[in-house]
Amino acid sequence: MIYVREGVYEENVVIPSCKTNIVLIGDGSDVTFITGNRSVVDGWTTFRSATLAVSGEGFLARDITIENRAGPEKHQAVAFRVSADLAAFYRCTISGYQDTLYVHSFRQFYRECNISGTIDYILGNAAAVFQAYNIISRMPMPGQFTVITSQSRDTLDQYTGISIQSCLILATNELYRNSNNVKSYLGRPWRLYSTAVFLESYIDDFIDPNGWRKWSSDEGLDTLYYGEYNNYGPGSVTDDRVAWPGYHIMDYESAYDFAV
Repeated sequence: MIYVREGVYEENVVIPSCKTNIVLIGDGSDVTFITGNRSVVDGWTTFRSATLAVSGEGFLARDITIENRAGPEKHQAVAFRVSADLAAFYRCTISGYQDTLYVHSFRQFYRECNISGTIDYILGNAAAVFQAYNIISRMPMPGQFTVITSQSRDTLDQYTGISIQSCLILATNELYRNSNNVKSYLGRPWRLYSTAVFLESYIDDFIDPNGWRKWSSDEGLDTLYYGEYNNYGPGSVTDDRVAWPGYHIMDYESAYDFAV
């Protein structure tokens, strides 16, 4: 177990696959910060831009904030990349703009955390479950839109996807004030079999009535799986949602397959 005292730690941390079962505990996500500012604009790849990158199986983090301060003008700038199996996170805050949380691979569980970002700010091809989360979209650059999920499942036989359960889908005050001019979406497909569901969550009215957005073409719209089940709030109305073959208004049985 590693105890991280109250403070601001300006560094980029890598926990390799050979370091397993590490527990990282802070004094609280309001007082313990690991912060960085790497970005694609400054010459880093998306994968290497992470403030904290974890590959060791069995990783657990609690009561800590991980952030990337690069800003929306620096485009892809990961705060947290997780490539670790059986990883879990409790009462953490993950803060950034584009590509905030890279759920890269394997099985991951997030509970009672906060995440903020602009474009594709939960992305990757893990089997990732989020429960009781505050998911907060931020104001992007002029002319941009916001997207929460960008899941990248690329073959039918993978058991991966993003499952968002009993969460709050919110926006910052700045984005709320500009929501008539800035479109916001639940997700868009990074790969052909992109999979993401929103279950029993509150969705505020800044989300566009279409709900979901194409990437750049119609590719994948018949092979992806996007679903919504029993959500509530003014942005949860599905009457004007996309009419893609891969979009589903789910029933209990299909939603159950994505729950833990």
